[in-house]
Amino acid sequence: MRLLAGLDVGTGGVRAVVVDESGRVRAAATASYPLHQPRPGWTEQDPEDWWRGTEVALGRALEAAGGGEVVGLGLAGQMHGAVFLDAADRVLRPALLWNDQRTSAQCRRITELVGERRLLEVAGNPALTGFQAPKILWLRDEEPERFRRLARVLLPKDYVRLRLTGELATDASDASGTLLLDLRRRDWARPILEALEIPVDWLPPVREAPEPAGGVRAVVASSLGLRPGVPVAAGAGDNAAAAVGTGVVEPGRLSCSIGTSGVLFAPTAGLTPDPSGRVHAFCHAVPGAYHLMGVTLSAGGSLRWWRDLLRGAGGAGDYDRLTAAAAEVPVGADGLLFLPYLDGERTPHLDPLARGQFFGLTSRHTHAHLTRAVMEGALFALRDALQAMRSLGLEPAEVRATGGGSRHPLWLRLEADVLGLPVLRPLVDEGAAYGAALLAGVAAGVYRDLGEACSLVALRPEVVEPDPARVAAYERLHGLYRELYPATAGLAHRLASPIAGEGPAPPA
Repeated sequence: MRLLAGLDVGTGGVRAVVVDESGRVRAAATASYPLHQPRPGWTEQDPEDWWRGTEVALGRALEAAGGGEVVGLGLAGQMHGAVFLDAADRVLRPALLWNDQRTSAQCRRITELVGERRLLEVAGNPALTGFQAPKILWLRDEEPERFRRLARVLLPKDYVRLRLTGELATDASDASGTLLLDLRRRDWARPILEALEIPVDWLPPVREAPEPAGGVRAVVASSLGLRPGVPVAAGAGDNAAAAVGTGVVEPGRLSCSIGTSGVLFAPTAGLTPDPSGRVHAFCHAVPGAYHLMGVTLSAGGSLRWWRDLLRGAGGAGDYDRLTAAAAEVPVGADGLLFLPYLDGERTPHLDPLARGQFFGLTSRHTHAHLTRAVMEGALFALRDALQAMRSLGLEPAEVRATGGGSRHPLWLRLEADVLGLPVLRPLVDEGAAYGAALLAGVAAGVYRDLGEACSLVALRPEVVEPDPARVAAYERLHGLYRELYPATAGLAHRLASPIAGEGPAPPA
């Protein structure tokens, strides 16, 4: 039997799945690794950890899959990260990640050099701290000795590809998050590169997600029990791959991913950048297609932070226990709101110095109230993203849930009630890794095209419908939530500036 493998190089670990031709998951495995925060606002990882995690997770999944031959491998991964390599492909320093906020000065410089309007027209987005381009300029400004040795810049999943295949390549969806891609041409934007003095040969060739982009090297194949030369698909950024894995490949559908970040992903009929830059316009993993994406940086990450605080204090540190207690708390957590801006925020504020807060605390609030407020705050942030998408003409009819949050009933209930849309779950919960496996099937010739591959995506029969009374309550609470950020942003900037350096001017 022919098998397909998919890898998702995430922030918390690598997820590997092995599926058969019918789309059934035969095996899955995860290998975790640490996240490093050497200073406030900085987030880094060691690319070698990704590779070790890949070997462990893929090895375990292949062993558990039993019989059959893997004929294709697909890659997905966290977007925006910068892996800096020298001419011998040695890593120069830890990779700067998608939620790293150190590059405010470089973002301002990019906007000056390229122009805000030109960035939106060509790259589809403003200069944001999480993107890859300002990280390259930061290396030039802050670590000039390493910058002098720089020969290549890769995205996280593409570093894993290099180790798997020896080949340099990326795909249009992941490259969209560098700020260096011409979205219409789906290739590197030479005028932007020239303005920033970034040589195009530092960047890998851009392909469409289902195209083959290298084959597994013999030495790697031998260690994992694969056939040498197994084709590796170009792959996709994690959310575009998850959209493939959940069948969100045409307008009218919306995916909601709650992992470390929270993401709303909406396919569009064409390229429709947001003039304000509040939501991202990116290439889809579907060849020639596009999508809009709204991102809150700390969705599940806020709940993990809260869980870890409680665990460190000897309290309940188990997600199931926390969410079960929160489910017993009334809508609105008895007058408590939470801003989930623990690592700054993207949609809709584009503010690296935004900060989290509880508002409305009283002596009667328990840890269950605070847990519910954290979860509701993450969904309110995603509601902001949905409203920004609707202002651009999108009217999704349903939500397909993915990410770790899709496995928890309270997350699903909150998605339905806060977003006001029915929530469906795919039968396969593997999201980005599953989408990567389907991309591998196209690259290997198992499926004719991505349409045939996505026809295998099946949905669970149960649908979480929004409750009208709770929808109305959350509508009112979301209005209060939206008042908190502008009321406190100036103070947050003043508190953060001694740590993070000069930040953007407080909003008017």
